[in-house]
Amino acid sequence: MAIAVGANAPKLAIYSDSREVVNLPLPGEVAVLAFFPAAFTGVCTTEMCSFRDAMAQFNSLNAKVFGVSTDPPFTSAEFKKQNSLNFALLSDFNHEAIEAYGVEFPELAGIKGYTVARRSVFVIGKDGKIAWSWLSDTPANEPDYDAVKKAVEAASR
Repeated sequence: MAIAVGANAPKLAIYSDSREVVNLPLPGEVAVLAFFPAAFTGVCTTEMCSFRDAMAQFNSLNAKVFGVSTDPPFTSAEFKKQNSLNFALLSDFNHEAIEAYGVEFPELAGIKGYTVARRSVFVIGKDGKIAWSWLSDTPANEPDYDAVKKAVEAASR
């Protein structure tokens, strides 16, 4: 079960694509965590590129965007480079974040033992609480990007 809106965001120390540790939540800042199943797949690429193309709007609201997958940081770095992503990708290779947020997606593509992130988006408010969330029932669905932006606007007030 996914973490509820209003709950404290889990405290995590997670590696970025540049192999630097990012401590979440970010005190006094709004953050968007966009969990996605796997780099270099069609819908995941479309989703991350949609966030890339909207970064000016997120930046104007002083919100930090992070893509989060279970891919290793080396894969995340190459995915970021090939798609000119302008935000950090976080590598949840040990599944700590997907477990803390309750967004595990077991047996992707019917592969036994292959657990990845369920496509989901969480907006964390300046107070460190979950301000908004969206969870997909299937890896093929993308979030409503306008709803994410509205949630960030509300959390930025």
